[in-house]
Amino acid sequence: QVQPVESGGGVVQPGGSRRLYCTASGRAGSSRAMGWFRQAPGKEREVVAALNWSGDMTYYADSVTGRITISRDNAKNTAYLQMNSLKPEDPAVYYCVVDSGTYYSGKPSFTTEWWTYWGPGTQVTVSS
Repeated sequence: QVQPVESGGGVVQPGGSRRLYCTASGRAGSSRAMGWFRQAPGKEREVVAALNWSGDMTYYADSVTGRITISRDNAKNTAYLQMNSLKPEDPAVYYCVVDSGTYYSGKPSFTTEWWTYWGPGTQVTVSS
């Protein structure tokens, strides 16, 4: 069992930056693919970014490419989401996700069904 927990959410000014953290406690958290989804009010949950278990392969939704960076530190069982140049469409609850498999070398799926473990979410608000 793996339990991801997010932190780092809050209020950010338009154009500002924010870093989110996800600590995956439990069994073999550092050997699993991880990712971030987000959900804004009235909208479907959508993928933001994902990376493989070693962190050397990263994948991004088209809407965030160039502004958001995903990374991880396996020694700390932690994944990060660095968000820059935040836009009005970025406010949402951001969820950290963890794969059920270990040492998966392929591209993680961008569908919600693929991911087994979900954190409770952290709210990001963009406001001046």
